[in-house]
Amino acid sequence: MAAASITQRTWAVQRSLTLLRVCLVASAGILLAGALILSSVLSSRLKGQVLNDARTSLTQYVDGVLRPQLVQHGAVVVHPQLSRRLVDDLSRRPELVTVKVWRSNGVLAWTNRARRRIGRRFEIDGSLGTALRKNESVAAIEVPDREENAVERSLGFGRLLEVYAPIDDASNQRAIGAYEIYADPSRSEHLITANKHAIWAAVSLVFLALYLALALLVRTASRTLRRQASSLAARTAELSEAYAVLEQDALEAVETLNATVDARDPYTAGHSQRVQEIALSVARELGIEGRELDAIGYAGLFHDIGKLGVPDAILTKPAKLTDQEYELMKHHPADGAKIVAKFGRLRDAVPLIHHHHERWDGRGYPHGLAADSIPLGAAIVGLADAWDAMTTDRPYHRALDPDEAEAELRRHRGTQFAPVVVDAFFRIFERSGAADRAHARAPEPVRVATRTESQPV
Repeated sequence: MAAASITQRTWAVQRSLTLLRVCLVASAGILLAGALILSSVLSSRLKGQVLNDARTSLTQYVDGVLRPQLVQHGAVVVHPQLSRRLVDDLSRRPELVTVKVWRSNGVLAWTNRARRRIGRRFEIDGSLGTALRKNESVAAIEVPDREENAVERSLGFGRLLEVYAPIDDASNQRAIGAYEIYADPSRSEHLITANKHAIWAAVSLVFLALYLALALLVRTASRTLRRQASSLAARTAELSEAYAVLEQDALEAVETLNATVDARDPYTAGHSQRVQEIALSVARELGIEGRELDAIGYAGLFHDIGKLGVPDAILTKPAKLTDQEYELMKHHPADGAKIVAKFGRLRDAVPLIHHHHERWDGRGYPHGLAADSIPLGAAIVGLADAWDAMTTDRPYHRALDPDEAEAELRRHRGTQFAPVVVDAFFRIFERSGAADRAHARAPEPVRVATRTESQPV
């Protein structure tokens, strides 16, 4: 039990190590995903903030230059002579490329480039529609690939900072027009890129530090668990070896007890070994293998160990037993099962010992089991026990010759003995030579005992 407990603890330690490794790998994935998400969110927020700052700065400058000249009496009004002065004023912000002033009905009121478009009406959509209809400012860095941006493309700009801002009336409640501002995005893009790199570097360092700290903790825990696993494995090996020695000593003790039973009656010398050999031969004939075969071998050897509790006067009595003596004798299968049950290696043999005196017709003991409710191994041991009892001299009867014993066995087929067991026995009996017909010996008995002291059946 101690060895099993340590084995379970060793397995638990190994499972904990595996879980730590899985946890470390999963943590790496979670931290990486967290770093990517956090960096992306911060970068997006940073970009939005830079664009908002650029939008505010450009809109305030353009509105400060143009509003006094273009907005009069709540409407956008343009005087042709003002164009040169406005262009000069706007040129003081070198990043400004193009400025357009729209009326609320989609008419281009003024622009500093390609002024031939002034007075034309255009479809109000996209960001311009947002500025005019919703009275909201919009800013984005875009590729100037639309037809209306042909002038800006001709200036060599691959990307432009586009700002759309409403021109409010005096009450700031309604847009009477809108500014469309195109600016060189270099400064804004430089700020975005530089700060984005800083964000990614900072987040990466923080999450890397967290992962390294976690990895260090896992490594420390793993070393501790490995030491415990090694210690438990060594302890398990020691306990297993000690248990094997203890189990062997216990088995030898059982063999000694069994030999004591045999020694109490000199007429049955070697009975247990003969029962074991016959039982193993029949079991092999029926195709029984492995642990079940071992259990039959042990049951054949120790089937009468419960007779330790039967008085010698009853065991060696040369006459028929009285009813009271017979009832006492009938306790030996259960007593033997209790003795053998205390040893782990013999546990599979317990029911076979307990029921080896059951009969196929249900008239046996201790529980009156019948037919297939009797364990097959118990039926095999019961037949082997009966055959050896019939063919061995006892104080209360002479040994039957093989023909007499064969006739007796056939007569009780299907009443006392299981038919399949009787049939298997006679197949062996018929194959065995005339010189060995009396005991139908097995090819090789299980190595559980070598003592040949006698005991009564």
